Amino acid sequence: MEKERERVEATIKIEKILFPVDLTENSSKLLPYVLSLSEKYDSSVVLLHVVQDLNKWGKLYVPHPSMDKFQKEAIEAAKKAMQIVCDNQLQRCPNFQKIVVSGDAADEILKVIASEGIDLLIIGTHGRKGLEHVIFGSVAEKVVKNAPIPVLSINPYKLK
Repeated sequence: MEKERERVEATIKIEKILFPVDLTENSSKLLPYVLSLSEKYDSSVVLLHVVQDLNKWGKLYVPHPSMDKFQKEAIEAAKKAMQIVCDNQLQRCPNFQKIVVSGDAADEILKVIASEGIDLLIIGTHGRKGLEHVIFGSVAEKVVKNAPIPVLSINPYKLK
C-alpha cells in the first residue's frame, strides 16, 4: 500500500498553490491546509487578495475624495493587511508571493491561475444560500466551474 501511494504521489507535481484571501478570520482557518500541502509538495504559495472594483457599481458622485483615490487607498490598505497575515501566520512557508489586484474576484483569480502557472487552487466558500446567493453569487462556484486546474474548496464554517 505504501509503495503504491509513493508511486501515485510521485506523479503529482504541485509547484504553485494559489490561495485567495479575503483578509478575514475565515482565511486564517484555511491556512493549515495551505501550509500542509505546501510543505508536503514543497510548493510555493501565491496569496491573492482582490479588492472589489468600486467602479463596477457605476460612476457614483463622491465629491471628496474621488472614487479613484478611494480605490487606491483600499488597495494600499489590503497590501498592509496582507503583510500582517504573512508576518503573523506564514513563517512556516518561506516560499510565498503576495498579489493584490482590483476587479471581479472570480475573474481575477482565473487570470492569476493563467499568468502565474498555478497548479492547485485552495479557496474558501462562504456558504451563502437563498437570496443572498442570488444577489452576491459565489466566487468559489464561478471559479470551480471555470478553473483549468484542480480546486480544493473548503467551507470555513464547517471546520472544527
